[in-house]
Parts: sequence; C-alpha cells; structure tokens
Amino acid sequence: MMKLINSVFFFLIVISGNAQRCALGVMASPELQKRHLDFQRIVENHKSINGSNLRLQEEIIRIPVVVHVIHDNIGKSIGGPSNSNISDRQIFSQIKVLNEDFRRIPGTLGFNNLKVGADMGIEFFLAQEDPNGSPSSGITRTYYNKTNFNIFGDLSLVSNLTYWDSNKYLNIWVLDFSGLYLGYGEFPGAAVDGLELSDAPAKTDGVFIDYEVFGKQTGTATGRIYGYGRTLTHEIGHWLGLLHTWGDTKCGDDYCIDTPEAEKENDSEICRDVYSRCQGIASRNMIENYMDYTPDSCMNVFTLDQKARVRQVLELSPRRRRLVLNSQFLLPNNSEVAINIVNNPGLKSQMRFQVLLPDFQDFTLRFFDILGREVAEKTYKDYPSTVISASDFKIPSGLLIMQLISDQSMITKRIIVL
Repeated sequence: MMKLINSVFFFLIVISGNAQRCALGVMASPELQKRHLDFQRIVENHKSINGSNLRLQEEIIRIPVVVHVIHDNIGKSIGGPSNSNISDRQIFSQIKVLNEDFRRIPGTLGFNNLKVGADMGIEFFLAQEDPNGSPSSGITRTYYNKTNFNIFGDLSLVSNLTYWDSNKYLNIWVLDFSGLYLGYGEFPGAAVDGLELSDAPAKTDGVFIDYEVFGKQTGTATGRIYGYGRTLTHEIGHWLGLLHTWGDTKCGDDYCIDTPEAEKENDSEICRDVYSRCQGIASRNMIENYMDYTPDSCMNVFTLDQKARVRQVLELSPRRRRLVLNSQFLLPNNSEVAINIVNNPGLKSQMRFQVLLPDFQDFTLRFFDILGREVAEKTYKDYPSTVISASDFKIPSGLLIMQLISDQSMITKRIIVL
C-alpha cells in the first residue's frame, strides 16, 4: 500500500505493510495553512486574468535534468542487484518514462484517449552542460559512507554533497531512503502581489527519490507495483505545483475542475475502480491520474486543467520561471547528430567525446589507425545525448581516425592521443 506524508511544501510517498494513516501533523500548522492559501490565491488571481489563454499555450518546455546518484559502494562499481550506484541504462529508462508521461506519447504506457487528457508539453533532458560550462552527461556519482538516508533529516546533507544551481537545473537525487519512504518533491513558491510566500530553499529544490523505484523494469527498479518509473512522474507533478486529486482531505480540492472529487487516495495494490460520494452521488475516481496513489501500471493521465495550472505555476514561481528561461542556453536543440571532442590532442584519461543526439537512438563509435586498421569499436543502444571517456576504449597513442555512425549520418574526426 502506498501512503503519502505531506506538508504544503513537500510530498513523500510511503509503502506500508499495514493501513497506517497519513501523518498530517505538519499540515495542521496555521502558518503553513496560511501559506498554502496565499499560494492558491496567487494562482487563482492569475487564472482569472489569463485563464482564457492558458489552455491554448502549446509551447514545448524543455527542462534540463541532473541526476545525482548518491551511493555507499566503496568499490564504485555501477549497476547490479541492490546497488544504489545505479546504471546509466536505468537512468535513461526513467528519462524516457517522464517524456512518455508528460507528452502523452501514443504507443507507450503514458498514452490515454480521455477527452480531458492532456499532453503537458513538457520534456526532460539530461543536461548537456555542467555549471562550469563543460560538456556533461547530466549524471553525477557521489560516494558517501552512509547506508541509507532519513527523509526528514538528511535532505540538506544530501544536497550539500552535490548540487547544481536550481535556477538552471532540475536536481534529482537518487539514494537509499531508510524506512518505507520512496520520494520527496519540493513544492514551488511564488512571491507575488505582496504576499509573503517565498521559494523553497534553493539547495533542496528538486526531487529526492529511492533508487529502487527510479527507472522502468531494469536494474533495481523491477517491482510489480512501483517498478515503472511513475513515482518520479508523481513527484515532479508536485514540483510543478500539482496537488493530490483528493486535495489531501476527504473530498478536498486540487483546484482542477476536470479531476473528479475523491474521498481519499486510491491505496489499492491493483488497478480497480474506486468510487466516492462527495456530493451525495457516487462517482468514479480518476484512478489513472498521476497525482493519485495508484500502482504505476495504472497511471496514464494528466488533465487539461492540471496542464493549465502547471503553466500558471511556471510563470508565477520565480525559480521555475528562471529555470525555463535558462534552459534555452543549456539544452541546444540538436536536430542532427553531432560530436564534440574535449581535450584533443590530449591524454586518453582526459579526452572525452560528447555525442549530441536529437532523441534516443543507437550509434557506434569506431577508431582506425593511420593505416586504416580498425583498433576499437563499441555500439550504444537506445542512448540519449551523452559524454563518453576515451579511456573506455583500448586505443593506442598517436593519430587516429574516429567515426560516429548512426541511422542518420556518419561523422569522421581526427584525434591525437598523447
């Protein structure tokens, strides 16, 4: 059973072997309740002025993501059972799930044919440039001698280990949570119209997620209920300002008209219809909505009103707005395959190849000596843009010819390995 402990500014998903209730003590704080109402006033005021245009906004928003893998694997081996130092492949599978869900892509688990179903028009990409302006794979790996982390007390500790500017990147920390918790997503703030509602602390503004539910049916994410990557979809929904479909109280308000009122969350471990009686008439809950607690395999819906709300939040939250504006400088629109070589000429240990791709696809890197003899080759299946180290190949020193071969093109470069 999945349960969630929440305050106005953070949301935690919890697995429980028994019917534990949500711990809403923090939510009872009058100060936090006032801040929540202030935020909602900001959104509603903006909606009343601009609402007629919000549904029609179809601009694709591209969000640069950095995935920080925090692990206690002293040998620093990557991937494998019960290894919190998860593989690149597992990370790639999660990015694909996000784009399937937020773009409502036909032929994927993220597609639905509901009239109120929305393509959110948001895409997520592993960042191609780090805060220093250097080419990046959008993945960092940090060893820390701690078996697991407390979701209530260790978030600042984790973000102090590794953090990229949250005005430019969506930080996602993947780690081993203690207890039964799966994820934490920071809620946006908006200092508007004289209301004192500030953004969350910059260094913890992002999503923290357990390594066993990050990704889709690969690596450590193979569970029947939460093994399809929807925990992150749910948490990023909160990061974008969406509330739970039941409004965190019986028949509560999530401020989205096209999500039916619900008495409570769907806490079943199977996909089954759930009904509520909020206005004296039984109505079916939208159990398919990403902002419910349905098992991953049931989820496939964001609605038009949820999309409109997110678009409002992206304009009203200062940090979210800055991130969207900055993204154009961090995510070049690669309509064609390209490759950049870093530190050429250079030592093999320092040379890197930044492969830029318009989408996930296969490609091959091949290396030849000056006599035309092939000295190394490796094929990468279903990859996004990435950065590859020359030390991954058994190539000799000297002048070499390298080729990048994809379905779209073949690019030839000269490199000098010192």
